Amino acid sequence: MKISQKHVAILTLIFGVGIMVIKFWAYNLTGSQAVFSDAVESIVNVITAFTLIVTLVIAARPADDDHPYGHGKVEFFSAAFEGGLIIFASIVIVIEAIQSYSRGNTVGRFDQGQAIIFVAAILNLAVGYYLLRRGKKDGSHALVASGKHLMSDFWTSIAVLGALFLVQLTQAHWIDPAMALCAAGYLAYSGIGVVTQSAKGLMDAEDDPTLLKILESFTKNWIPGIIRIHHLRVMRSGNFHHIDAHVVVPEFWDVKRTHDHTHVFEEKFFSDYAHEGELHLHMDPCRQAYCHVCDLKDCPIRRSPFTGKIPFTLEELKSPLEPEEFIHARK
Repeated sequence: MKISQKHVAILTLIFGVGIMVIKFWAYNLTGSQAVFSDAVESIVNVITAFTLIVTLVIAARPADDDHPYGHGKVEFFSAAFEGGLIIFASIVIVIEAIQSYSRGNTVGRFDQGQAIIFVAAILNLAVGYYLLRRGKKDGSHALVASGKHLMSDFWTSIAVLGALFLVQLTQAHWIDPAMALCAAGYLAYSGIGVVTQSAKGLMDAEDDPTLLKILESFTKNWIPGIIRIHHLRVMRSGNFHHIDAHVVVPEFWDVKRTHDHTHVFEEKFFSDYAHEGELHLHMDPCRQAYCHVCDLKDCPIRRSPFTGKIPFTLEELKSPLEPEEFIHARK
């Protein structure tokens, strides 16, 4: 039985609390600032896991009068909040590392601390990998962001283990706050990346991976009469995609035939597309300019014979210009 996204988020919160507790236990045992940096990041994980639950509940709500496009974009807000917390955590770690170095703090009980951090790292890796796979499968930006964060937390823990080993080996205790500063830098970089990606989603920035998936499905489900498609735009709202495009159709078709034909194309497209959504098509008449690439049989206005299909390209799909120039450039 497939676990719902809400239950996935609840399990993530439970794991997050457990991992946070054992990391702070390791910090109390060792007094290591590198371990402290890892533990602080776990606080972020717990807060964002709780936020994820709220986000998924809101995102699952259907469209209503106040939100005609649904509530899916709340996932981008959740991810941006998570990125902001990561950046804040990096600042706290920097302050603590500098103060620890000034006080000349030392590290102890290495073996116990290393064992605890290793267990926490493996748990984060397992949960992060699952969230990443589940988020990509479900088209959930919030799950993907949480998964990436936990995966980065795994590498932070590995770096902390390395720092503890070096301090134990060399007794050079300055390595500990230095590693904490490195971890803070990595966290800040990761947080900025999460915020940037969330901002792009909120502002509906062009997303080539999504456009390439649409291109693949358009090509696979191409039917006669759908001559060319261009001026493609996508607005992502969680797992729901609003797709607008211009389609070139035979100019002699009446409104009913055009509607029925494009409706069949839309149904075929979404039966193969990874996300739910709607396809809004603006009709452009062919103007008898695409006869050599139009495979419509018994066309009464054909000027030249059909010579063969020319595959859609990403450049053509994205262009607001009539696709005729792209067709002739590839003849």
